Amino acid sequence: MTIASITDQALTARLVGPRPSLDRRIVIATTEIVDIDLAGAVAAGRYVVPARRACLIPRTPMRAAGRPDAAAVSELLFGEGFDLFDCVDGWGFGRSVHDRYTGWVVLSALGDALAGDVHRVTARLAPVFSATDIKALVIAELPFGARVSGTVEGSFVAVAGGGFVHVRHLAPHGGSLLAIARIFTGAPYLWGGRTPLGVDCSGLVQAALTACSMTAPRDSDQQRDGLGTAVDFADRRSGDLVFFPGHVGILVDAATLLHANAFWMAVVEEPLVDVVARGAAVLAVRRMG
Repeated sequence: MTIASITDQALTARLVGPRPSLDRRIVIATTEIVDIDLAGAVAAGRYVVPARRACLIPRTPMRAAGRPDAAAVSELLFGEGFDLFDCVDGWGFGRSVHDRYTGWVVLSALGDALAGDVHRVTARLAPVFSATDIKALVIAELPFGARVSGTVEGSFVAVAGGGFVHVRHLAPHGGSLLAIARIFTGAPYLWGGRTPLGVDCSGLVQAALTACSMTAPRDSDQQRDGLGTAVDFADRRSGDLVFFPGHVGILVDAATLLHANAFWMAVVEEPLVDVVARGAAVLAVRRMG
């Protein structure tokens, strides 16, 4: 059994109410199932109410299809919610809760959704200890942005499923967007990645904004259309987001860009003029806050 994505033309033909967004990255409508949220807007033989799940391993790719060799489209981190719409041959089709991005996740990575107080990992990589002791065995490592839920025991949070994370690795940064993004400096470039273990350009921006308690969509074009306010290029300043075709970075200052990029295959700071010289025309500058 496979789930085939319905064509844009066929989906448009099934519209029966006010036209919803047809962005296939955030719309769940296949030849077999349609998101219950689209009831009354899209005709369907089967509407599905998703089951709320969560990622229970440090990180797992969200893929374009339910097979291990399919392209990664994003990444789900420990504790992040995933709305599961269907299961096929060991893979789950659905969307990540934090940004509604759709994709396929291996079912073995999913479990019960978090309950209780949720804490976000703010260290590049947080060790999970077997006991409330920094000398205890490290049984796992959770990347920046992962979420844990559990009771506080002294200087540790007991992680649901086992282990303990030190509260220092969960403490809010209180820094600027740029300061938080700099935590990723040197991280390898990884298409679909969202952590210091591997990140792409929009994943870096999304992770930094999330750590600043700002919701951000997944891809650079979505971010360009939906984040902040427009700023003239001549008025740019530190912390502004600069958008190029298929790319985004954060200004360190008017002349320097911090970004995850496939040229250096890493998160680097480099002269903005060098980025433009490689053929990346500036499309927009957006200011947060």
